[in-house]
Amino acid sequence: MKGVTLPTETVFVMENSPIKFGLGAMDEVGFDASRLGIRKALIFTDRHISELGLAERVRALLEEQGVKADVWDGVEVEPTDRSMEEAGEYARSKDWDGLIAVGGGSTIDTCKAANLLTCYPAPLLDYINKPVGKGVAIPGPVRPLIAVPTTAGTGSETTAVAVTHIVDQNVKAGVSHRLLRPALGIVDPLNTLTAPPEVTAAAGADILTHAIESYTTRPYNARAKHHPPDRPAYIGANPASDIWCEKAIEYVGKYLRRAVLSPLDLDARVNLALAANYAGVGFGNAGVHIPHALAYPIAGLVREYVPSGYRTTHPLVPHGVSVVVTAPATFRFTYATSPERHLRAAELMGVSTAGLSERAAREVLPGALLALMRDVGIPNGLTALGYGEGDVPALVEGTLKQPRLLSGAPRAVGSAEIAALLRDSLRLW
Repeated sequence: MKGVTLPTETVFVMENSPIKFGLGAMDEVGFDASRLGIRKALIFTDRHISELGLAERVRALLEEQGVKADVWDGVEVEPTDRSMEEAGEYARSKDWDGLIAVGGGSTIDTCKAANLLTCYPAPLLDYINKPVGKGVAIPGPVRPLIAVPTTAGTGSETTAVAVTHIVDQNVKAGVSHRLLRPALGIVDPLNTLTAPPEVTAAAGADILTHAIESYTTRPYNARAKHHPPDRPAYIGANPASDIWCEKAIEYVGKYLRRAVLSPLDLDARVNLALAANYAGVGFGNAGVHIPHALAYPIAGLVREYVPSGYRTTHPLVPHGVSVVVTAPATFRFTYATSPERHLRAAELMGVSTAGLSERAAREVLPGALLALMRDVGIPNGLTALGYGEGDVPALVEGTLKQPRLLSGAPRAVGSAEIAALLRDSLRLW
């Protein structure tokens, strides 16, 4: 009604999966599975991780504790709705009471989807967020899932989201519900030592973008009041998430270059694994905004780009690359909404912000991002991924299909603003 002011939110929720962290933490997976009541497990992984022997190592550790386990290595890197449906079909054909995901975000998200599709069979699109899918709420609890990440990036071991590429719509979208969170995340930095430099760089870019987006998203108390059952997993920036995001930004700024240039730098690997987990806790509650909304069509509409360092021959844009390529333009655009937070993020990345003019202050966070991106080998903008001016309308259309993410934008954003951000991101330096 005209003239009626809706009440704003006064409550924020802080939820995350229990985490076991440390060198050798994976060795305790059998104990933890048994503790969670798992007697027959399915281990999900991709073929590369399977070839490295990690999944078989987990199977042996489970069986030492009396937990029977089968390994399925059919996970696709950057999964599609079709590959997730295939995973669900496989899971429904087996007898199991718990899942173990051994891999990066693609594996953990696929495992979440298979869990959901087994416990509550339905087409995956029923659960995918509107308007891409139907946005049906998850009916109830799912079975225990233990996430064992092998990259330092997505933080999926603690989040309530599973993201996929919807093939027929050429766009990425996700299922978001607090019941999807894993029962436990086991973060062993030793598992990241075999990640190629390009994978480490993309995953680290994902951490950083998660953290800065969550730090600058529209605050929880600037959003409409929710009834408890309707409160979304992404509630907006809040004092608890801020703490996790700040530490994640600091650690990426300090350790990502080292991990890319010296892959066996164990100190760097440990701290990046911490950063990924911290960012997962932060964005898993606060939420992300414009760069992630832009990233979904950037990944979904890829034609020819095949990233080096990834075990794939088909075109794909790694998630961390798809989010970070528009981050400099985005944070230039959102600077006015909270200058102090944008400057603080740059400071956490190691950049001095003292005595800057207003114009220079607006550029300091984009500049810090660009310097890091160049140092770790991130592609130089959308043109390097195969996009041009003529692709902007389709990318805008795909971005507008992400209202769950755009609702967190700290500044009003529509077709014109999205198009401008994309054009500013065609070439970065």
